[in-house]
Amino acid sequence: MEFRQYCESDYDAVCDFLIALNAADRRHINWNWARFEWMYEHPECDRTLLGSIGLWIDGGAVVGAAIYDMYFGEAFCAALPAYAALYPEILTYAYGAMRDDAGLAVAIPDDCACEIEAAKRLGFAPTEQTETIMAIDLDARRAAALPDGLGIAEPDPVKDDEALQWLFWQGFDHGSDREAFLREKQPASRPRRHFNPHLGPAAVNEAGEYVACCCLWYEGRTDYAYVEPVCTIPAYRGKGVAKALLYEAMNRARALGAKRAYVISDMPFYEALGFRKERHYTFYRKG
Repeated sequence: MEFRQYCESDYDAVCDFLIALNAADRRHINWNWARFEWMYEHPECDRTLLGSIGLWIDGGAVVGAAIYDMYFGEAFCAALPAYAALYPEILTYAYGAMRDDAGLAVAIPDDCACEIEAAKRLGFAPTEQTETIMAIDLDARRAAALPDGLGIAEPDPVKDDEALQWLFWQGFDHGSDREAFLREKQPASRPRRHFNPHLGPAAVNEAGEYVACCCLWYEGRTDYAYVEPVCTIPAYRGKGVAKALLYEAMNRARALGAKRAYVISDMPFYEALGFRKERHYTFYRKG
């Protein structure tokens, strides 16, 4: 067994670990290879902290990991089932390396008694902060039409970075002040290594502006897709745009082999589209 801190060359090994972790046991599906990649290349992720990620290695493969979420203060900790005894060590490392002024919070599955017990022994206590995973089976095609005047495009996350950031700015309710957006615009997005633009359809209006998008992430070694993000600007909400894009993206993922899709949410929007609540997580914090 070897412990080491993360370096850039470990990227694929971490993705392999997360794929293996969720291969048979989906208790940790809230953290999967796609969520790691989304965070890793996100403009808001503090990449100066990457070296703090802790990896436990056996036989050249990652069997346990402690990964911060965007910034210090929240972390994901897990080990492959055969290495479950490592969990207290992983959690202890995360607290020492990844806490902020308020301490450290970790999301633990409500049905994972061994992790809950280990966290409590180490001084972590449950909080009111929770996380829900919803799922939908991709057992049939689903169809919904876009409103008149809208078409489907496949934006390039790098080439179309500013247009997508403007969409997200409006869609995540930062307002419609273009000048304010330009002043606070995040650094340009980096290429995401495994993202398939075909699974990221966007709705474009007659002026060529993106008004909504839905991204799904899929890797052929898995049987699931991961939804992140879904976004519609205020003027186009309530018209079925997000539904049409999500169904289109799920149909495309299904054609590639995905059997189900997951989203981190408990919004009625997803339930109305056929998603069901599948897993629930409570954040445990140590100050």
